Amino acid sequence: MERVSLEVDKRVLIFMAGLMWCGVGVMLIRYAISWLSLCNGKEQILFYSAGFLAAMPIHHFGFLKIADKNINRLLPLTEKKSPFSFMTPKSYLIVIVMVSMGIALRHSPIPKKYLSLLYNGIGLALFLSGIRYFRVFIQLAFSKKE
Repeated sequence: MERVSLEVDKRVLIFMAGLMWCGVGVMLIRYAISWLSLCNGKEQILFYSAGFLAAMPIHHFGFLKIADKNINRLLPLTEKKSPFSFMTPKSYLIVIVMVSMGIALRHSPIPKKYLSLLYNGIGLALFLSGIRYFRVFIQLAFSKKE
């Protein structure tokens, strides 16, 4: 009987990381959009604009550096790894903390229109940084060296 291996190569790990980052980004943006749909037009423009402006430095100075560090960790891999190794164990702990904080914020008395700024900023920054993974994945998928 042949043993089934659940290990994947670095291309799959990079793709999975991109899916995770972009997927979480879209989820956060969806929360913000639903909260802002209850606001008037001026408030929507104000909070969407503020969220966008917050996303740019979060993306450039924060998440993009983390994404690049993770990509540089994955690129040298030569053997197949567990599908869960697209993130480090420390990153899984950070995700647990961030998810817990997000749940706490959503259930806090803070008005949702103010939370939308944070959710739009972090969500867009995650999405934009997640695109970096897809760019590297496409480069790997079409390179002749691998």
